[in-house]
This record gives sequence, C-alpha cells and structure tokens, in this order.
Amino acid sequence: MSEPILVAVAWPYASGSRHLGHLGGAYLPADVFARYQRLAGRDVLMVSGSDVHGTPIAVRADDEGVAPQDIVDRYHGEFLRQWDELGISWDLYTTTGTDNHAQVTQEMFMAQLEAGHIDRRVSEQLFDPEAERFLPDRFVEGTCPNCQYTDARGDQCDNCGKTLDAVELGDPRSKLSGATPIVRETEHYYFRYSDFNEKVGAFLDSREGWRSHVLNFAKGFVEEGLHDRAITRDIEWGIELPVDDLGPGKRIYVWYDAVIGYLSASKEWAASTDDPEAWRNWWENPDAKSYYFIGKDNIPFHCLFWPAQLMGAGDLNLPTNVPANQYVTFKGGKASASRGIGLTIQEGLDLFEPDAIRFALAAAFPEQADTEISVEEIARRVNEELVATWGNLVNRVLSMTHKSCDGQVLEPGPLEAEDTELLASVDAAIESAAAHFEAVELRAALRDAMACAQSVNMYLNALEPWRVVKDDLARGQTILHTALSAINGARVLFSPFLPFSSAQLDEVLGPINGWQRSPLVVGTPINKPTPLFTKIDIAELGADDA
Repeated sequence: MSEPILVAVAWPYASGSRHLGHLGGAYLPADVFARYQRLAGRDVLMVSGSDVHGTPIAVRADDEGVAPQDIVDRYHGEFLRQWDELGISWDLYTTTGTDNHAQVTQEMFMAQLEAGHIDRRVSEQLFDPEAERFLPDRFVEGTCPNCQYTDARGDQCDNCGKTLDAVELGDPRSKLSGATPIVRETEHYYFRYSDFNEKVGAFLDSREGWRSHVLNFAKGFVEEGLHDRAITRDIEWGIELPVDDLGPGKRIYVWYDAVIGYLSASKEWAASTDDPEAWRNWWENPDAKSYYFIGKDNIPFHCLFWPAQLMGAGDLNLPTNVPANQYVTFKGGKASASRGIGLTIQEGLDLFEPDAIRFALAAAFPEQADTEISVEEIARRVNEELVATWGNLVNRVLSMTHKSCDGQVLEPGPLEAEDTELLASVDAAIESAAAHFEAVELRAALRDAMACAQSVNMYLNALEPWRVVKDDLARGQTILHTALSAINGARVLFSPFLPFSSAQLDEVLGPINGWQRSPLVVGTPINKPTPLFTKIDIAELGADDA
C-alpha cells in the first residue's frame, strides 16, 4: 500500500485578490511538492480552501457597505478560477463556510472542553465607543510592544512576527471609525495552550529536517511559555458555539477554526468518495506524513497552536514538517494584498503564460530567505532560462528527429561512451531531485532539472548530430535517439513545475510513468513540433509596476 501524504496548504482570506507573493510562498510550492509525490507513487491528499471567517472580510464588507458573504462569493470564485488557470492540483479546495467545517470545529471544541483544555474567563477587550461594539483583533491597529512597528495588527505584528493581544498595542485605533478604543470587560472561552507547553516543546525537539528559521522561531515561543488565548469573540460573523452559556453575540474566532480546516476538508473530501472514513488514512495512520505549506507569519499557528489543539482533541497525527517560506518582496517591500504591494495573481496571468509564472516563481521560492521578484525578472528568467535552455532544446531535438528519423522514434544503434554517460547523468539528476523533493528543497530540485537540460545541450553541441547525419546516418540517428531519451528523463524533472508544457510532451512521447526515465517506444510518431513556450518581448510589457 502506498504511503499516505497529506499536503495541507494555508487558507487564504476571501477578502481580496491574492498576489504573486502568496502564490510563490505557499500555493505553488505545495502543488509542486504534491505533483512530485504523486509521481513517486504516494497516496496524496492536497487540501485547502478559502477562509471565510477572517476579520479582513468583515472589515471590507463594512467599508463597502455589503454583507460579508458578498465579499466571500466574489473572491472565492476568483481563487477557484485562478487555481484552475495555474494548474494547482487540489484534491479539494473548499471554504470554512460549510456545514461540515462548522460541525468538525464544534466537535473539536467540545472534545477539548470536556477534556478540560478550554475554560471560561472574564477578560479585557477593546471597545469602539463610536461604533458601540467590541473590536475583533484585526479591527484594531497600533504600535507593537515588541518592535515598536506602528501598523501592527491586533493579533500579530507583520514586522517582527510576534503574536499579540489587541490590548497590548500602543496608541490603538479602530479600523471601523478611527476612534481610540477603550477597554471593557467581556467573557470568553480560552484554550489552555499553557497545558501543552512541555508536550509542544518535546514535539518540536523531535522534528528532523525542518528549516532552521521555522524551528528556531517556534522554539522561542515555547521557551517564553505558551499563553492561553481567547478562542471566541464578540462578533456576528463566524461559527456558532456548540454551547450557549456565554449569551448572544459570541462566535468561535477565526484563528482557532481556520487550522481545523485541514481536518474538516479531509473529511469533506472523504464524504465525496465511496469511503467516508477514508480521511483516517492521513490523520490516524502512523505511517502517514503531513506537510503544511505556509508563509512564515503563520509559523506560530501551525507549529504551536495547531499541534496543541490536535493534542487536546485526541489521537490525531501531528505535522511531519512545516516548510514555511520567507517572504517574496517587490522592490524591497513584502508583498501584501492589504497594502497593495506587488502584482496580483490575475495581473501576473494577464502578462505571462501559467508555466512561465510557475517557473519564475519556483526559481525564486523564498525557502531560506526573502527573495525579490519583478515583472522584468520574470521575463528575464523565462527568456534566458526556460526558453533558451529547456524550450529550445526540446524544439530542436524534436525537429531534428522529425527531419532525420523518418518522423518517428527509430531503433538506436550501439551506444557509445558519451551516450551512456549522458543517460546516466539524467538518471542521477532524477535521483538527486527526488532527495531534494523529500527534503522540501524545491529550488534545488528545479536546479537539477535545469542542469539536466544543460547537459543535453552540451552533448548536442559536442556531437553535432545535424552534421553527423550527413556522413553517418545511423550514428546521427543514434545520437538523436539518445538526446530524445535524455529529454524523456528531463521532462520528469520539469513536470511538477511545468504541468501545461509537460502535458504537451505527453501528447508526443506518451504519459510519464512514475519518477523515472522511461524508455522511448520505437515507432512513436514525431511530428514537426510547436514551441513549448513563447519568448517574452520585455518592451511590450511596459513599465515594471511590480
């Protein structure tokens, strides 16, 4: 039975268009990883969905004078279209607005409540005296008490990553009215994260192969001690409590319920199959592995709070790895939808082919440090690397094979040393890339693919089959067969990154048969090829607005 691999991907707020920073930070890395795992024969379940309870949705709805559901419908539909256009291969992309998600969240709440990990407390919360309502965390901005950043949100500082309580902010201001909030008492349910400080610490100590910035950041929280946090709010937009002893106007808060979406989406997917209990294969099977693809601002929620919630709910699998990325920056600023920094995904799709975007972003995945990207950089990478190295290689080998091999794959003659060395190097690259994929080192895997393509180009330049076929047709045809065999291996390496152009090659060479170089089928027709990629005219792109 194949190894179960859960690919759990951050849930975007359905509050506005997502940008290329989001795509390169979480969604594209997850898709590349999942595509590799499927080719490697693993049983992959990749899930995510639109977070419809985030307070940014309520903020935008208030700004536009519409209902929160109107905002959700607008942007969830946009996400679905863009995922399809980009080839993101979800098993399920849903929302936190389903009855299923509410039920799973309420069941987890009750399990933790009954186990004594949730209790009621009276606390102080910011209240807007002009709007006459309590303010959820993201309805408040102010000065971070940790780094003095003046635009910190009430739940977390974007500058230093510190999780906050809104009452800790200096010079707080309401995003509803601009008024200075006042502190009032209110009663809420708290999750006792402090109950799990030792267990979460032991869990983090047991992790192997995690990115150092992820592990060090998470361990810093444990060393300070995990703090109990309110998991309900005085809001009307969110999941209803399964108990009614707090009175009206209370809802489960978004950052408690959003991470539960990974479990509820798995259950929703299973309900659509012949086995509604199939979700257990990824959540209760000790042989299963789970990978959470997020940005670094979500490290506390996925490395600390979510493991604690899982521990408090029963015997469910903890994250195998949380390969959180750093930030994609545009002209030195962190890409941000709310602050209008960077290209939106749609703007990117309007300028570039999907595989071009995927390639340029994958080459710049911010795995260990922030990376800079721009319209010009995307165009440069596409022209100088994707088109010049891989696209031109495929086009010229297929063209020469069509012209010099009777328009088909012929039986090769005896292979010489340089032929076997090339094919051995391709097989070694496939093996090397597999190791990088398993370590979630996706940029290194792409470098393996590019190096593989370069080695085929060097082989062709050294042996010049276009000249050899004139004097020794059989040898020239064998060189072309070897080059095409190498391409047949190289396309395996590129396929997780470039699904659309890979599909074009599938139509020529047949489908890829696992994470390996398959032999060519003699007699396969090779028609005159069309280019896999279009070279970008940078002048036509206009000014770089990224």
